[in-house]
Amino acid sequence: MDVLIESTQDFEKDLKSLSDPERNIAIQKINDCAALFPEHQSNGYRKLRRICLPSGLSGYESSVFTLRVSQKLRVILAVDEDPIFDQFIFTLFRVVKRDEIEQVYRGIAESLYQEIRHHDRELATIS
Repeated sequence: MDVLIESTQDFEKDLKSLSDPERNIAIQKINDCAALFPEHQSNGYRKLRRICLPSGLSGYESSVFTLRVSQKLRVILAVDEDPIFDQFIFTLFRVVKRDEIEQVYRGIAESLYQEIRHHDRELATIS
């Protein structure tokens, strides 16, 4: 399986705000983790910490995680497996300080939850 890494504008903005050494470490940690997935995905998942999405997700399981970059920095990302295209997709949402993670994550979770609810309503309308 291949790995596709996508990033949001917020992630890119966060990355640009880091010092060069912090930015290099963040990129290296992301690449190291992603490199584990094609052959040893269980080792890749061990580097991640799952974040729970709000309840009531109509059977969806959270694919949102944090990756520890350093003592004070974390990356909030999603990892999804796409068997049709035989790839893992990493979506990089934010790079945040450890003490800001809950507040930032709450905003990401609300956005994702709204997208899921909207998608479910569209499917219900079609059926």
